[in-house]
Amino acid sequence: MRERLEQLEEDALRKLSAAADKDIVTELKVRYLGRKGELTSITRELSKLPEDERRSLGKLTNDIKKRLEEKITTLLNDFSVKEQEDSLKSGILDITLPGRRPPLGRIHPVTRVMGEVEEIFLGLGFEVAEGPEVELDYYNFEALNIPKDHPARDMQDTFYIDNEILLRTHTSPVQIRYMKTCRPPLRVIAPGKVYRRDSDLSHTPMFHQVEGFMVDEGITFGDLKGLLIVFLQSLFYKDIGIRFRPSFFPLTEPSAEVDIRCLICEGKGCRVCKDSGWLEILGAGMIHPEVFNSVDYDSTKYSGFAFGVGIERITMLKFGIDDIRLFFENDLRFLEQF
Repeated sequence: MRERLEQLEEDALRKLSAAADKDIVTELKVRYLGRKGELTSITRELSKLPEDERRSLGKLTNDIKKRLEEKITTLLNDFSVKEQEDSLKSGILDITLPGRRPPLGRIHPVTRVMGEVEEIFLGLGFEVAEGPEVELDYYNFEALNIPKDHPARDMQDTFYIDNEILLRTHTSPVQIRYMKTCRPPLRVIAPGKVYRRDSDLSHTPMFHQVEGFMVDEGITFGDLKGLLIVFLQSLFYKDIGIRFRPSFFPLTEPSAEVDIRCLICEGKGCRVCKDSGWLEILGAGMIHPEVFNSVDYDSTKYSGFAFGVGIERITMLKFGIDDIRLFFENDLRFLEQF
């Protein structure tokens, strides 16, 4: 066995020294050191030898492998240097040409706006909480005053895994999870991905949402309205048109839809705002007493509000984008603009 190993090393070194180019060196590397190479085949036979002999020959095998690898690395480097020198002499490689810069990545516009939203609310004293994207029906619906067979479930086409597990349709379940473990006063936002079976110019099956809620003694709808006005004006850097419309959400009462004047058409009407001049960007309202009952809060002592905003929708308005699907097509011509 020892003689075979020594003879293998001698043959390999001789052939490597005679190699005329990188391709031959690479072929010899595979032949001797590859997974099915000659040295590997001999190594497999060592397991059949007595322990003392196996230990001695194992060390010899590792030493031979190391020497061959060093020889191969040196030859490959030498051939690479020679190729560069030959290219310079022949004029094929022009070192006066400007270099090619590798393309640099950019922060995705949705991620950028998500960060801006978080910064605004952190500056207003809120904290950030997260929850699972694969959620229980209880947290996604029932604890939010949306029991089974409630008509409000028809408003959210849901991806169910089974009867009790689903992909969350909003980040509101984080509100329940957080309130079950913490006591008021609370000021929290919950950003993250949500999922609904919906796809058109302004909807995608997966999108991003920020849920926000505040709970304390004496919280009013006026507090909610003031907070959202400050938030939207901070986000769009100007005094924009905002309106509150009465609406219905099972988890809040009273409830409102919040619209802003369409920034794409300046209120004149376009396909994004469906020619209305206004675009709905979030829903909000005072937290329903039944939701407080789900987390064992005293609804006669505490009050609070909650709201949910779609990040893609406000990103479209912020950058003048008229098709939400552009965010997910991975077209560099689009993404390089941000």
